[in-house]
Amino acid sequence: MTLTALIIDDEQLAREELAYLLDEVGGVEVVAQGANGIEAVDLIDEHHPDMVFLDVQMPGLDGFAVIERLMARRAKTNRDAAPKAQLAAPQVPLPQIVFATAYDQYAVRAFDVNAVDYLLKPFDRARVEQAVERVRGRLASASSSGSTNGATGPLPESQIKSLLRLLNRPQGASRAPQPAKLIVQAQNRLLLVDQAEICYAAIDEGVIRVVTQSFEGSSKCRTLEELLDLLDPAVFWRAHRGFVVNINHIREVVPWFKSSYQLRMNDKKQTEIPVSRAQTRRLRELFNL
Repeated sequence: MTLTALIIDDEQLAREELAYLLDEVGGVEVVAQGANGIEAVDLIDEHHPDMVFLDVQMPGLDGFAVIERLMARRAKTNRDAAPKAQLAAPQVPLPQIVFATAYDQYAVRAFDVNAVDYLLKPFDRARVEQAVERVRGRLASASSSGSTNGATGPLPESQIKSLLRLLNRPQGASRAPQPAKLIVQAQNRLLLVDQAEICYAAIDEGVIRVVTQSFEGSSKCRTLEELLDLLDPAVFWRAHRGFVVNINHIREVVPWFKSSYQLRMNDKKQTEIPVSRAQTRRLRELFNL
């Protein structure tokens, strides 16, 4: 069965990247795209999609406010329908919501436990495919049980509202303090390295390399997300799904093709790191490009 989807994000490059990956995954028809939360609500009412890929931080209404407005509209529709029916109010289904966000990882994990799914920018094809399969599973489960809870699935609205309050805290409010030093394995030695000394980290065949100006080693972390949890979010930025960079160690921003960029770092090799299309806007914000 082909699923219908909306993509709502104020970054055109992010919308294009996600639409491209959904086309690669297959089985999903993107019926419309929007650039802000107000458009999101209108497009959902117009198209009644199976799923919505929803950014968190947008002008007008953010992603949380979109869900709250949809819930308010559903509640009003049900209240208006109840006196006419003299029966239990029919439920107006909500689409399955998949957050597409660069939000704090602790908040994202909390959301992942309770909602359909999230996609962390920059997008990854495997995660997009997993999100689509989770939506299919939710829809199949709702169909077999006769549920019309839509995006909220089996969760009562009180839990959804609690989750929204958790995620809507200022970024980093639920984040544990990052350690000042990290353990990096170099040959047979375990070195304590100041975060400020790290130029960048990269993942290659499941191994995370940590590069400083003076040496290179590996981290015991299994994923870049796990490493990012230990790093200062004000300094370290995931410029590409395979790279995390220390913005204080960027030597040069190099224009690349199709309006993209690469970062030349100040390690010994002056490594050039690609900036994903979804992160180009963040780069421009950082350096006023």
